[in-house]
Amino acid sequence: MSIATRLRGMAYKAASAAFQSLTGVSLTDLRLGAFMAGGPSIAGQSVSVDTALQLDTVWACIRLLSETIGSMPLKLHEQQGDGQSSLARDHPLYRVLARAPNADMTPIEFWSCMAACCLAWGNGFAQIMRRGDGQIVALNPLRPDRMTVQRDRATGALVYRYSYQGKTLVLDEGNIFHIKGFCFDGLMGISPLTAGRQSIGAALAAEETAGRMFQNGLLSQNYISAPTYLTIPQKEQAKAILADYSGAVNAGKTPLLEGGWKVESIGLKAEDLQLLQTRQLGVATLCRWFGMQPVMIGAMDKATAWGTGLEQMNLWFLQYGLMPWLQRIEQAVSRCLLAPAERDRYFARFNVDALLRGDSTARAGYMQTALRSGWMTVNEARANDNLAPMPGGDVLMVQAQMIPLTDIGKPRNLTGLGSGGQGPPGNDPAPGPRKDLTGDDNE
Repeated sequence: MSIATRLRGMAYKAASAAFQSLTGVSLTDLRLGAFMAGGPSIAGQSVSVDTALQLDTVWACIRLLSETIGSMPLKLHEQQGDGQSSLARDHPLYRVLARAPNADMTPIEFWSCMAACCLAWGNGFAQIMRRGDGQIVALNPLRPDRMTVQRDRATGALVYRYSYQGKTLVLDEGNIFHIKGFCFDGLMGISPLTAGRQSIGAALAAEETAGRMFQNGLLSQNYISAPTYLTIPQKEQAKAILADYSGAVNAGKTPLLEGGWKVESIGLKAEDLQLLQTRQLGVATLCRWFGMQPVMIGAMDKATAWGTGLEQMNLWFLQYGLMPWLQRIEQAVSRCLLAPAERDRYFARFNVDALLRGDSTARAGYMQTALRSGWMTVNEARANDNLAPMPGGDVLMVQAQMIPLTDIGKPRNLTGLGSGGQGPPGNDPAPGPRKDLTGDDNE
């Protein structure tokens, strides 16, 4: 082995050790791609979280999903003996989930952050902070790109190593809140940016191509033909003249050519490259990696977000875009934040009714159906709009107009009637034939 080879090997080992000390991931680790959340692409673009977020489609998908999840209240419920449930306001975890996850973040900031980490890296991590008696008092988010998960061979327990600023924090399962995205091994979720790096790389290349065309301006697809060979001073003078016609700010200027100079076309134009269609196709392709409809992020080329289609799009968004993530978070709360003895009694649940707050017509119809069908009381409906309860508003009621077809035209047998035929107001029997004092029937 030559000295140069040995020196390169030593340099690689030193670089690998330094990288592992900073990040907790070795350069030979097979999960390095997931750690970087991206990687090289065939299009020649290096895909990472930072570069992918420069694409408006990736930004819009992650922002819409994470902020929508964060805007829905997540509260702890307690099972009752009759099959019903109520808010577990007395449980210490209730305040952490719904009021103050930690000293620095509000609930929408914390849950949006956790959801964004899951969408970018495939995982969301938070350190569980406990007080002296073991009760959870805070959840501090941790960046997934600095976390590695391994299973201890001796005990079989999961070990979490978090590296930051040259230091490594080792945490066990009991001190980590871990939300996993779609995965195959059950340990670490797969990053959509890693799995879709070829699509993202192609979209980045298309954006760079479009940007360079604007940078070059008028002469992006042309070249200048000189009548003869030029000397070095003549070349410098020609470049200085042509600089006045390059760049997007100079697009549209007409150059003045003298002495037999000509403008010739070279390569393909933007429409020949179908650059616009490529960028539009990239929007739909990237949306599929996040399970989104393009219309939800404003790509309304052939669809509309108005009229009757809005309700169906919101339903699709809730059922196929949000619900898998909501259930992952709810079940992660049960697995990581509740003791085994508490999991049959307590559960966390997102209030998806918050999605209806922006549609007053749909919300009013929902409330009317709930009240008339007898599965919601007036006070429960008022509580959804933060209105004070009213007397007598805790009684379930149903509509009484529905009768069998065979009973149409027959007098109703109403309860509450006395011997004199007088009942409560509004419950008078249907009028029948009237008798006068002589006993004759008068129609």
